[in-house]
Amino acid sequence: MSYFQKEQLALFEVADLVGLGKIPIEKRNPLQIQTCGIGELIRHLIAQGIKEIYIGVGGTASNDGGIGIAAGLGYRFYDRDGNVLPACGQSLLNLASVSTENRYEIPEDVQIRILADVTSPLCGYQGATYTFGKQKGLDPTMFAVVDQAIQDFYEKVSPATLELKGAGAGGGIAGGLCAFAQANIVSGIDTCLNLISFDKKVADADLVIVGEGRLDRQSLAGKAPIGVSKRTPVGVPVIAICGSLAEDLPSLPFENIQAAFSILEKSEPLEDSLKNASLYLEHTAANIGHLLNMRKI
Repeated sequence: MSYFQKEQLALFEVADLVGLGKIPIEKRNPLQIQTCGIGELIRHLIAQGIKEIYIGVGGTASNDGGIGIAAGLGYRFYDRDGNVLPACGQSLLNLASVSTENRYEIPEDVQIRILADVTSPLCGYQGATYTFGKQKGLDPTMFAVVDQAIQDFYEKVSPATLELKGAGAGGGIAGGLCAFAQANIVSGIDTCLNLISFDKKVADADLVIVGEGRLDRQSLAGKAPIGVSKRTPVGVPVIAICGSLAEDLPSLPFENIQAAFSILEKSEPLEDSLKNASLYLEHTAANIGHLLNMRKI
């Protein structure tokens, strides 16, 4: 699993290990995917002298409620017969006890920050399972059972995490990081913009262009394009180029975005859209350039 490192700072994306885009739709099973490698990577980074760890938790294919994080940090899980359970979401349905005998303690001088811009809690109708379970391949008939299993798990190990906004990000990975690695949830987009000195770079800009696979109401909940547009100074126009535009978007302009363009002129099969994405993007960008040139006439 790759990560970025600069001096005593490290940053990595959970999706590099268990990204939704890495798994074909017909093979998705969020209850079987294991994420213990994330906890193991945290231990490795700390052993290398890292003091600040930033973790992006978006776009995961898992829905394990954070049990994988705990396993990677030394926790062990057992069913009613004392059998060791694998560290995956399915095991939450049979979990009877948790062993902390070999747990790894995060050093006090290490700061772990979760980059997340969703506010979903772990459980409930706005939580990880009900909000993102379907797109990850979880049968809706399982939502209530899985949601209750995550609830029961955290009532055993960390009841306070159930009340934490954003803990449901990454299928509950954010909650696991908070409960077992003493992590804090911070705004993903604002943190990234600060790290690249965005405000300084955009101060004298004539135009800002943002991108999104599909611009919809979920985008308005704090995803990157909206975060960028909100941080762009008043008077600097922002336009969005997207794979597609949802019909339920507010009328433009909204959130400082003056105009939005889809690179698809008509509904195309997914295979064609992916194969020719660069061509469609180039064509749309050229048309936008022609429009901007008209201002000079």
